[in-house]
Order: sequence, then C-alpha cells, then structure tokens
Amino acid sequence: MLNTDVRLIEMKSDKEVTIYDIAEALNISASTVSRGLRDHPSVRKVTKKKIMIVANKMGYQHNKFASNLRKKHTNMIGVVLPRLDSYFQSTIISGMEKEANKAGYNLIISQSQESIKKERASILTMFNSRVDGLLVSLAYDTENLDHLDIFFKKKIPVIFFDRVYDQSECTNIVIDNFKAGYDVTKHLIEQGCRRILHLGGNLLRNLYSDRFRGYKQALLDNGVPFDQDLVFIDRLNEEAGINTVKEILKMKIPPDGIFTVNDTTAATIICKLKEASIRVPDDIAVAGFNNDPISRVVDPNLTTINYPGEKMGEIAASTLIHKLKKLKTVNTNTIILHHELIIRQSSLRKR
Repeated sequence: MLNTDVRLIEMKSDKEVTIYDIAEALNISASTVSRGLRDHPSVRKVTKKKIMIVANKMGYQHNKFASNLRKKHTNMIGVVLPRLDSYFQSTIISGMEKEANKAGYNLIISQSQESIKKERASILTMFNSRVDGLLVSLAYDTENLDHLDIFFKKKIPVIFFDRVYDQSECTNIVIDNFKAGYDVTKHLIEQGCRRILHLGGNLLRNLYSDRFRGYKQALLDNGVPFDQDLVFIDRLNEEAGINTVKEILKMKIPPDGIFTVNDTTAATIICKLKEASIRVPDDIAVAGFNNDPISRVVDPNLTTINYPGEKMGEIAASTLIHKLKKLKTVNTNTIILHHELIIRQSSLRKR
C-alpha cells in the first residue's frame, strides 16, 4: 500500500531529494517513480497521483541538466557580449530570448566588460557549462579567436553578431557599417559641413573600422579633404564626449560637423558644446549611431542610424538553433541587416 503521510517523508531542507527517497517513502521501486514522474502509461493513474503528491511534499526537483546530458545536449545557449548596460545590447538579448524560448532553449548570459581577459573567462565558463551553442559579440580589445578553439574542435556552433571576426568558421550577423558610416557623413556634407570630426572606437573591431572607412569614402567622393587631426579614437563613453569637446575648444579652426559612432557620446557632446555657447547644429552639426532612446531626449534631437538590435538577436538565435537542429539553412558566412538614417534637428543646418 502506498503511504503518503507527510510525517514519514520529512527531509532535511539542505538535502537534494532523489527518486530513491520518493521510492523509499512510498515503498515502491525507483523505476516506478521515474516512470510516474514522466507520466508513463505503464504506471497506474492512482500511483502517478500519489507519486506526484509525495514528490511535491518532499520538494523534489527534476534534474533537467543531468537528464539532458544523457541525451548529449543541455538546451542551453551561451551569450557573451561586451556589456549589459547598453540599450542596444538589451534589445539584442530580447530578440535572442524570444527565439530561444520558442524553440525550447534557455540563455546563459555573460558580459566581457570590454576586456579580452574577461571574455576568455566567460568563454571557458560557457564551455564547462556544456552549452549547446554560443552567440558572441567581441570585446573592445579582442585580437584573435584562440580562446574559441575549444568550441571549434568540438564542432560546437558559434555565431558572431554585431562585433564579428573575419573568418570562415562561423556565421556573422551585422549591418552594412561601411554604408551606414558613408550615409551619415554624406548627410553632414549635404548640410554644408566641410570639417567633419570623426569620433570612433578601436579599429580592431569590424563595426568601427567599417564606419571609419565609410566616413573616409564619403569625404573622398564629395571632394572634402581628409584630415587625420579630425579623427579621434576613444572608449565611446561620456568621458570620451567630454574630452572631444575639450579638444575642439583648443582648435584654431574647429569642426563644423561631428560624426560619432554611438549616441551616448553624441548626446554628451551636444550638452558640452551648448555649455560652451556653441550652437548645435548652426555652428557644429552632430550625428550619432544606434538610435538609442537618448537620441530622442537630448536637445536638439539627435540624427542617428537606426540599428535593428532585436531583429539582429532574433536572427542570431534562430540561425544557431537551425544549426543545432541540423535544419537546412542558407550557407552564408555573413548575414547583413537593413539600417536606416534618421535625420533630426541636431544636423539640419539647411532648413
């Protein structure tokens, strides 16, 4: 007879409850408990019900991780990105999570905080956590992919998004950063700017080098001289914006336009220029990148590039899941998403 008296099945709160504990409490076999918990048709309904009652009273937790390991997968996807305090990155995670959950996967998320050292540690943690696949946006100072060899050797699929690496092993999800940089610069030129300062990030990263190349090409195509003194490379935070304005105030001939490759620095620059009684856009037109919420709050509203973060996350996750499930996918090394130049008051000198 099955005994479900709670007094007979009290367990210490710090002890992991197993199917053997449930079997002992009910005086049945562990295999019967296992089948009952899986709703197997060979177990009578009344027995299943009592197994579930006792399991709940004892605080039994199904070890899905161990179960999945026996099936050679964990249904976990690792995500390593530069930082979590970015609106753009949060939209990417939202897109990834939506696609992953839809397919029965969960995400393990880690941030490198723009450090190759922390990125290496995160990659190793993901490997040891036995993730089925990996989604990566590289840190500011990553120079090679040696730390990902453990994934490549095991044939564990890796997808790069946004900050990618030029290689043939993995699929890259990006926008056309060259064209986006070109579009912003051309717009500033069309507004009458001839001395356009470019504030970019580490040229090791594809997105910053491509935006810089687009900037240079737009100058060339429109007969505007390139001036190396108007190129600043920095960490792209508020401090970078403050330092940029300090340098501008020292110039004998200041720029009449600024293209910075994210909206945070662009918004800081606008505020600091206004503090120095420099009018935006009349004296200096300003354009950013990413279409962060701050671009619609800063005064004047910021011209920027709309960057489909959530869509990028969705496509990165769905591409990886297709590889994991060995479904047919387009055999391409790079997937390029659409971008859009959004023109607002910060750059409109010709009204």
